[in-house]
Amino acid sequence: MAGKVFFSVSMSLDGFIAPESLGELMGRQWMELQAWIFPLKFFRENLNLGEGGEEGRDNDIARETYERTGASVMGKRMFDAGERMWPEEAPFHTPVFVVTHEKRDPWERPGGTTFHFVNDGIEAALDQARQAAGDRDVRIAGGGTTILEYVNAGLVDEFTIALSPVLFGAGVRLFDGVDAARVALEPIRSESSPRVTHLTYAVRPR
Repeated sequence: MAGKVFFSVSMSLDGFIAPESLGELMGRQWMELQAWIFPLKFFRENLNLGEGGEEGRDNDIARETYERTGASVMGKRMFDAGERMWPEEAPFHTPVFVVTHEKRDPWERPGGTTFHFVNDGIEAALDQARQAAGDRDVRIAGGGTTILEYVNAGLVDEFTIALSPVLFGAGVRLFDGVDAARVALEPIRSESSPRVTHLTYAVRPR
């Protein structure tokens, strides 16, 4: 049986998931947004940062998100930023399908990540990701525009937001331009930790 299509992102209290400029990635605001994940044992393991790190529910959720993912889809903007910042052993360890107009051969990285470049739209990228994922889930990794395209196309089954206690004021809003007349949400669970609140919703047609 095919798995679900989902996304999982950190979001500020005022609804932003990234700064507007790629040059601001890894800046102060973005680091505050992601601060909940940096101390985790799983984060350190996945990026080969050495032993140690915190365990607990945040760590479990990060690990569960990774373990359920059989393939990922992302937009060109996210890939361009990641190509500069990811370590040589990229943190996905599964196939990744990049929605782009650029024609490029697959880019294989150490550790099991291979980036495939898809030139014929979001549905084609998802079809390839489903085939690669088998019975595991497909994660729409980002960025915000790509996530929104999949939501508005009715192709997302569920999502989790890690709601961080920070304010951005400006940047990339997660649901800026959502077709609210077509999208309904069903709460699945809410879990809080000292650093963040995890909110999970099923996506239904309205």
